[in-house]
Amino acid sequence: MREPAPAADLLGPPAPVLSVSPVTLPSPGRPVDLELRVSAPVAGDGLPVVLLSHGHGHSNHLSSLNGYGPLADYWAAHGFAVVQPTHLSSATLNRVLDPDHPEAPLYWRSRAEDMTRVLNRLDAVEAAVPQLRGRLDHDKVAVAGHSMGGHTASLLLGARLTDPHDGTEVNLADPRISAGVLLAAPGRGGDAVTPFVAENYSFFLTMDFSRMTTPALVVHGDKDGSPHLTVRGPEWHTDPYVLSPGRKSLLTLFGGEHGLGGVSGYDAAETTDESPERVAAVQRLTSAYLRSELFPGDPAWQAERDALAADPHPQGRVESKGADTE
Repeated sequence: MREPAPAADLLGPPAPVLSVSPVTLPSPGRPVDLELRVSAPVAGDGLPVVLLSHGHGHSNHLSSLNGYGPLADYWAAHGFAVVQPTHLSSATLNRVLDPDHPEAPLYWRSRAEDMTRVLNRLDAVEAAVPQLRGRLDHDKVAVAGHSMGGHTASLLLGARLTDPHDGTEVNLADPRISAGVLLAAPGRGGDAVTPFVAENYSFFLTMDFSRMTTPALVVHGDKDGSPHLTVRGPEWHTDPYVLSPGRKSLLTLFGGEHGLGGVSGYDAAETTDESPERVAAVQRLTSAYLRSELFPGDPAWQAERDALAADPHPQGRVESKGADTE
């Protein structure tokens, strides 16, 4: 029996990539203007857009437009235009921001608003990078995020929460986003979070995935206990899959911890489970998923799933639910 072709073959060989930063979007009302990194293949038109939200790690620069090279570079080399903002939670902005800002230090609402601002100003982003002018497909947009960035992506995909300051329900969903990738994203609130989180990051308490209907791939490591955040262990990171309706897929990485092998940066010291093989699996599977979601009928996702299932020593497993479940 012929083995399934890996998705990377279907996507073609990696292309040369251009990466430009900082691209600055004037942002009235924001403490500082929004700075972006934009990465894309040097050739090709009709490029789908992936908004990539960084996490909130201990590093000085990975949690900014300068992080997540293993993902941004790979996605761009396989046909996507990747836009990475520096959110206000980044350590790179600690010296210029007021530590008493009501959203500090995680800036959960501002993070999602950054992504909406990018979508509102895609024309300006293109104008700032002449090599991209006229090459982006504004109707094919996905969002991806790691850790706290996964929380940001969840809100943009339709998850809700209650603002702890005024008690109003917050809906930051953006209908222009048609798919998402959630990497080690936080799960539900309530009794699932630690007392420290309940006291210091109370917006987590009301996280609700019941209206997160946009298709998404949820990626988690089966050793990612995150004891500083949750009392439920690794299963907490599967909540965006288990508790949301609609078409979803879950990639469980065997032996994966919060860094998922090292997605936040090349040779990052904060990665506790460094594994080039695990990162390569994340690269291939997320690229294939995004390709097939943004281009319905593209076989990359199913081919990559078949290859994973046929591997005698797989990096993980995939399960799916909802319409068109394979």
